[in-house]
Amino acid sequence: MARPFRYTFILGLVAVSTVLAAVGGWRYARASAPVSGPIVIISVDALRADHLPVYGYPDVRTPAIDALAADGVVFERAFSHSPQTLPAHASLLSGRLPFETGVRDNAGFVVRSAERLAAEILTDRGYATGAVVSSFVLRKETGISQGFAFFDGEMPGSSDLASGPVQRDGSDSEAVAEKWLRSIGTSRAFLFLHLNEPHAPYAAPSRFAEFAPYDAEIAYADEIIGRFVKYLKAHQLYDQSTIILVSDHGEGLGDHGEREHGLFVYDEALRVPLIVKQAAGEGAGRRVSDPVQHIDLVPTILDLAKAPVPGNLRGRSLKPLLDGTGHLSDRVIYSESLFGLYRFGWSGLTSVTDGRYRYVRAPREELYDLQQDPGERSNVAGRETQRVRKLGEALDRLTSGARIPAPGQVAPEDYERFAALGYVGRVTVAAAGSNADLADPKDKSGILETYRAALEHATVRHWPQAIELLQKILREQPDMIDVWAELASDASLAGRYEQALDAHKKAIALEPKDPSGYLGAAALLLRLRRLDDARELAGSAARLASESDPRASASAHELLAKIALAHGDRDAARGEAELARRAVPGLPLPLYVEARLLYDEGRYNDALPLFERAASESERAGDGPQIADLHFHAGDTFFRLERYAEAEYQLWLELKRFPRNMRARSALATLYQTTGRTREAADMIADLVRLTPTPEGFAVGARLWTTFGNRREAAALRVKARQLFTPRRFAAGVTRH
Repeated sequence: MARPFRYTFILGLVAVSTVLAAVGGWRYARASAPVSGPIVIISVDALRADHLPVYGYPDVRTPAIDALAADGVVFERAFSHSPQTLPAHASLLSGRLPFETGVRDNAGFVVRSAERLAAEILTDRGYATGAVVSSFVLRKETGISQGFAFFDGEMPGSSDLASGPVQRDGSDSEAVAEKWLRSIGTSRAFLFLHLNEPHAPYAAPSRFAEFAPYDAEIAYADEIIGRFVKYLKAHQLYDQSTIILVSDHGEGLGDHGEREHGLFVYDEALRVPLIVKQAAGEGAGRRVSDPVQHIDLVPTILDLAKAPVPGNLRGRSLKPLLDGTGHLSDRVIYSESLFGLYRFGWSGLTSVTDGRYRYVRAPREELYDLQQDPGERSNVAGRETQRVRKLGEALDRLTSGARIPAPGQVAPEDYERFAALGYVGRVTVAAAGSNADLADPKDKSGILETYRAALEHATVRHWPQAIELLQKILREQPDMIDVWAELASDASLAGRYEQALDAHKKAIALEPKDPSGYLGAAALLLRLRRLDDARELAGSAARLASESDPRASASAHELLAKIALAHGDRDAARGEAELARRAVPGLPLPLYVEARLLYDEGRYNDALPLFERAASESERAGDGPQIADLHFHAGDTFFRLERYAEAEYQLWLELKRFPRNMRARSALATLYQTTGRTREAADMIADLVRLTPTPEGFAVGARLWTTFGNRREAAALRVKARQLFTPRRFAAGVTRH
């Protein structure tokens, strides 16, 4: 019996060894093989980690994120490098710090073409690459689209802003992402999906009204994420997918005096959620307390895809933390905000954290013990001098050789879009001087909050309230050119033309080499029919812009052409139109001027073909400079020739480009009334008054109702105008029109 037993035992041992070897080999093969399913980054804008249940927050429900966390690895201390959307995403997608990517602010910066983003590297490894973004801040022109074969940054739908829509509902973005995944015919894909919820302004669907406004937007974002996960599961993609849920930065919510984000570098703005759901649920349920950072994501993704990792990346792969096989050696994590420097001339802020302490370099430096003081209320820099020195030296080593560049120009049509998203749209301050010579943002945050409140009022057309707040800021800090420019814009929209003109002049005095102030003042003077003054200022703008700023040069010569038309100077109008076209080739201003000359003579049949050609060329130019009133005049010409369908189309094109064009809206109302579409005519008048709630706007609305024979509605508008404005201002509005 001994021999058969020994024989059986040996066979069993061999079999067990074979199985163990097979299991070990399978595990090794699995660990060493690149992921074959989709790699998805879902970036939820302005999402604080400590406002999610998975991080212990009780006041909102996020079932989709909770489920993703259960299937993945939760990083408890992940940090952004910037409290602003564009710089944060540039680092997240490149694996490089802001002073390395060169993207230091939302406005005035683009990702350099030499930067190699993750999408480019994964394309080389045979991945289909697609990105869907939900904010104007991440538009294609920022360069964040580099490497993506498919990039959708369309902000669809109508907008009350003259510059167009600024954000897209995350639900619509998610639908685009689904469509792209269906279209590519492969599971080997890299998708970047950006949701703008819960970014301010908070306006979640009413079904989430039980939560506070910020949390309601988080609940809505969670619903969208749940829909996306459901799609992946329905198409048998979820199990093989690697899903990275992260945010670009957090939100202040008043913790240090800042309601939103951008100025400060405290935990509420920099600590972000990070959940990594690996293929087949590897590491499911694990929680990691090691501090990690945005720039670790690209090395991690490339590690998972078995793609080469560029040697210029500071971040490290999180694979050991995901697998539970190791830790990352001690390091400091860098963050910065130059928002106060670029927008207000205050000190920039830089910081490092080692996970336990955060050091903030400012005119009055700060140190916080994040373990004992997670709310960063007690600055211990004065008594922890050795730790301040150590972290300060680490910051110096990180930033050695880095400089603070001046921002580039921001297109004038972009200002309002930035303001609508809560950002200060005008970049004015060049990089210079020592932080010690500049104001500490801690002492100035009240100005920023007042400014943001003014922008909120302006966005909803509460002009008097906006103007009052802007004046309050300027009494305290009268050298803020962007505030003068905003005051000029708001006062003009409110019909306070002399106040607007004075604000333009203040801006010009502060920055005499910036053509935008001259252009604003000249446009206003043209509206007031002060043609000689308008021509002088527009000429100054043209000389300043010259060849250095083609778009500003084109705008100046366009304005000079329109001033010449108002003067009846045909030759000057033609000459200025040609100069505008030279500044921006393809700008159809010469055609428009020739058409206007015929139109002003009442030769509508002769003018129409020229207007049509100019309108067609303008549409082909896409996002290039647009000629105000071009489509209005084309539409009005069609209307006069009783070609109503074509007139309607052109007038809507005008409103698409310039939503506050009262003449185009008035013309549409008249067209609808003429063709028996009385309900649409009434709606158009209501929109006119809603979008331009000024004495002039009410006067135009009342005049239209009178023309249509509806004296009751005309009287109602006049009564409302008297309630809102003084009789003198309302009368002035009627006279001006």
